[in-house]
Amino acid sequence: MEEDLVTRQNIPFKGIPAAGVHGVGFRTLPRNLWRLACGTFAARKIIRDFHPDVILFTGGYVAAPIAVASGSVPKLLYVPDIEPGMALKFLSHFADRIAVTIEESRIYFKSSKPVVVTGYPTRPDLAHWTAEDGRNQFGLTVDKPVLLVLGGSKGARSINQALQAILPRLLEITQVIHLTGMTNWTEIEKTKSHLPTGLQPDYHPFPYLHEEMGAALACANLVVARAGASALGEFPLFGLPAVLVPYPHAWRYQKVNADYLVRAGAAEMVPDAEMNTQLLPTLQRLLKDKDALSSMRQAMQIIATPDASLAIAKQLHDLVLPSASEGNRRENKPC
Repeated sequence: MEEDLVTRQNIPFKGIPAAGVHGVGFRTLPRNLWRLACGTFAARKIIRDFHPDVILFTGGYVAAPIAVASGSVPKLLYVPDIEPGMALKFLSHFADRIAVTIEESRIYFKSSKPVVVTGYPTRPDLAHWTAEDGRNQFGLTVDKPVLLVLGGSKGARSINQALQAILPRLLEITQVIHLTGMTNWTEIEKTKSHLPTGLQPDYHPFPYLHEEMGAALACANLVVARAGASALGEFPLFGLPAVLVPYPHAWRYQKVNADYLVRAGAAEMVPDAEMNTQLLPTLQRLLKDKDALSSMRQAMQIIATPDASLAIAKQLHDLVLPSASEGNRRENKPC
């Protein structure tokens, strides 16, 4: 998926072998370690051929071979989630500087390396959309609120199933934009075809959105989503109130993210195991309570850091600057 997203932006992409080692069985571990070793050799060749001025890590086991192979190249680690995972803690030992999304993340890094708060970076094109633009993009009316339901880049089966069970009752009070992922797409198409004729125009399912993602975020009055790191950046950017359903099998990272937004008054949380009983009444209550949504919207807006991308870019520039001042930086070569 990453290769597709990167190449869509006309950015050169090279992949390397990698695999996780945390939580895997003894039979799988030797194979994964071998893949990481192969990835380290591949990373050394990439670094030798490309001669990077600086390296940006954003976590995940795929970054480990690059870290091991990077040598003396200046390195910045950006930590998207509030609590770093095992891979991010490993990468922090190689980084020259660490950037975090919120202040509370500092406590997880006890080393002497500088830790700076930058916020969560968002794509510039997201902010170009207005609520009116978004409604026009999806053919939505102004007489009903808009509920956005998404489960991450690959979809979320439990969220999709919970929504399908309550969809007819939800569509009585709201319009729904539903990003399903590809896994359940055939099933979702059948769900729409079986809806009463009068409700079908208010249900707008899509496997995935690219350029139109900003339109969906801009026109929504409420979102149901997992609590991945993007919830810390994209929802605040649009002041979008959220009902968060942390993924139950991702250690506790999503739960920590959700707790932060709930404490801020910007979101409510429904556990994955309780969606069948709690999701519908929670959505009905919030969609009918304009004052509650307004309060949550204001709380989300306070968290927003629209200049986070520039803040991270500045950290990268500052890491390169010493070598540039010594005349070592190569001209006309991208970082």
